[in-house]
Amino acid sequence: MAQLRRAPLADQAAELLLERIRSGEWGLGEKLPGETSLAPQLGVGRSTVREAIRQLAGRGVLASRQGAGVFVTALDAPEDWDVVLRRAGIVSVIEARIAIETEAAALAAARRTPADLRAIRRALAQRAEHRSDIESHVDADTAFHRAIVAAAHNPVLIELFDSFTPRLREAMIDMLRIRKEFGSDADHAAHTELADAIADREETAAAERSRTHLLTLREGLT
Repeated sequence: MAQLRRAPLADQAAELLLERIRSGEWGLGEKLPGETSLAPQLGVGRSTVREAIRQLAGRGVLASRQGAGVFVTALDAPEDWDVVLRRAGIVSVIEARIAIETEAAALAAARRTPADLRAIRRALAQRAEHRSDIESHVDADTAFHRAIVAAAHNPVLIELFDSFTPRLREAMIDMLRIRKEFGSDADHAAHTELADAIADREETAAAERSRTHLLTLREGLT
């Protein structure tokens, strides 16, 4: 059994427990041995084991249930979201947009209010006015797509969209610099058709137009 050799002990104990969970020693929903068993296995005291368990609970891997013990609630600890986004390539970002925005477009068509529709139309008009400079075009385009996500009235979708907007902006600017063309009449027409589908409450058409537009972006890079 691997032993700990350097401080901080609780951090290393947490990593060793996580490695054992990743290896399948304990499955999802299974109960961990008690502190009395884990402490000698890890070569630390029971207080260090408790701190390691608290760390993994904070990362969503373990959960303590009063009077029942400690249980596995995830088989790995997710990376920090900002780190994931910084590592993501342009294609990965576009694929994430497809997943979020296709559903958001359908929901927007079903749920949009008159105020939502006015916001979408305003953003579309702003987008039409920013088709010469890459950065301002990306900002106007992002504002248009965000207006659609907001019209879906799903707080999780808007939170996801907003969380990767900085990486999205960077990726889109990089992509347009590679392509060296943007803001065409055909591209803007596709956005107008998307807005029209939402205005007409055509859920399937809105989803399809959103997906088709984003797939076209992805195909231009692969």
